[in-house]
Amino acid sequence: MPEITETTGKKKERAVLAGLAAASMELSERSSEVSMEELSALVETAGGETAAMLIQQRPAPDPRSFIGDGKVRELREIIERNDCDLAVFDNELSPSQMRVLSEELGVKVLDRSGLILDIFAQRARTREGQLQVELAQYKYLLPRLTGMWSHLVRQTASGGSSPIGTRGPGETQLESDRRHIRRKIQKLEEELADVRRVRGTQRRRREKNAMPTVCLVGYTNAGKSTLLNCLTDADIPANDRLFDTLDTTTRRLKVDETTEILLSDTVGFIRKLPTHLIEAFKATLEELQYADVLLHVIDLSNPEWETQAQIVDALIAELGAEGTPRLRVYNKCDRYFGVLPHGEDAVCISAKSGEGAQALLEKLSALLGRGKRRLTLLIPYARAGLLDTLQREADVKKADYTEEGIAVEAVVPDALYGKLREFVPGRAEAKEERT
Repeated sequence: MPEITETTGKKKERAVLAGLAAASMELSERSSEVSMEELSALVETAGGETAAMLIQQRPAPDPRSFIGDGKVRELREIIERNDCDLAVFDNELSPSQMRVLSEELGVKVLDRSGLILDIFAQRARTREGQLQVELAQYKYLLPRLTGMWSHLVRQTASGGSSPIGTRGPGETQLESDRRHIRRKIQKLEEELADVRRVRGTQRRRREKNAMPTVCLVGYTNAGKSTLLNCLTDADIPANDRLFDTLDTTTRRLKVDETTEILLSDTVGFIRKLPTHLIEAFKATLEELQYADVLLHVIDLSNPEWETQAQIVDALIAELGAEGTPRLRVYNKCDRYFGVLPHGEDAVCISAKSGEGAQALLEKLSALLGRGKRRLTLLIPYARAGLLDTLQREADVKKADYTEEGIAVEAVVPDALYGKLREFVPGRAEAKEERT
């Protein structure tokens, strides 16, 4: 019996899932039991339920129906037998394949990209998030318009050929819709460019105030929001479902006695993430390029955690942030049985219970301070210009004007140390402290 949702009282949409593992496909694009289970979780996140799954093996995708006519008939029987409302494909479908499958199966057809976009449309709360989703939806829709106008052909003479005098309106409307969508895409891209400019201003202000930025990244549902709550008492929603966080949340966090940072949560990554979705979310994800440190949160309890970590690493590289210092945070370690991962840039925690949080802060403090020295300086007034240099390039903790000169406490990059060594009272070795 179909499940009824508690919030709306409506019947949940029932979906049959279909995937293709073709020898001609890239390994990462082939459907598997793991990717199909993930697709089922996506359907659940979207508010539906999975009635059945089907994986097809063949040398190459069928150009017309993707999975071949025999499997299409089998899929139609499953849909009728299970009273399904839609068919969801684990792979990306071409516009013509989507049109053929909709006609053959008699239900709504979605591919993985369309399903992810639907979830994003439900989850986006801020204006920026909504702009990004709308842009991705229009880019997804544009090449699929032709299929949406196929009903105009069916309304004409038998055989699908249009009589003289009836060809114009459909084509005109189709082109009109295309022009309208292109205009919308251009407008949305301009609005998102404004968002980037605002973010750039905010970023320069943070840099001027010497406040380091740390971004939480990771596979969807790895526990990033739970970790943000654990460290900052942010009290943001953190549920056990895919893509629960779409809009960036930033909170202040005191890492140690001398260091305060801005900690940002970001949208989770996933395998087969649509390219246009990455493009649309550049305004949010570009923060990764300017972060001082990335905390890569990994769900250690997931059997696929190594593959998921590789997917995240690849997307970080695609976004141009592969050179940013990174700390691997292995989450849900209390649910892992085996030898825990370890290393200089790795820490095991349980974000839910708080276990390992202090160790994480200590590792983060060390990473932020790598290549820096904490110095006590006495700068003569004749060299007071050095204080301006320190305020630009270092983290000045304290500056007092005394009879002897300017007494300064600062965390200084190693590159600046050579210019300042002579102003360390009682020789450098006596007063400097590595951070």
